[in-house]
Amino acid sequence: MHNKNLWSPWRYEYLRNLELDKETLGEVSCDEPNFIAEYWGQSDLDQQNFVVYRNDSGIIFLNRYPYANGHLLAALGKAQPTLLSYPSQERKDLWELVETATSLMHDKLNPQGVNIGINEGQAGGAGVPQHLHVHIVPRWTGDTNFMATIGEVRVIPSSLEEMWSLYKK
Repeated sequence: MHNKNLWSPWRYEYLRNLELDKETLGEVSCDEPNFIAEYWGQSDLDQQNFVVYRNDSGIIFLNRYPYANGHLLAALGKAQPTLLSYPSQERKDLWELVETATSLMHDKLNPQGVNIGINEGQAGGAGVPQHLHVHIVPRWTGDTNFMATIGEVRVIPSSLEEMWSLYKK
């Protein structure tokens, strides 16, 4: 196996802005509004919000700033900042959403691999630190290329609308 670097320079500006927001706005709390909680409360806007699945405990939706085509997020409806903030049963509910998202991804996209991860807290890279969510990212051999490292551009070959329709079928 050859070790190679995976560069995502577009994320650096995003992470820098998180720190600036923290300095300007202070720490975030679970009581503050966030788009995940809004998506949870707006089932009538699932298509607009790219929610591909929901159940009684949470939602699965497309990441608007994907690392790869078809990048999904899974989150419980209830906002908590850390995994261990949730009681055991809710952590099980979250994992069931991750399993559903992974199954859906394999069924619809047939990736060669999948990355599953949680960015907990601002220092951990969480874009919405007050509402824990799980990233489910489809991967294919060679899915990164010179465009990201040289041109600071990601090539996402399908629109969010197309991905939403594919996942909803």
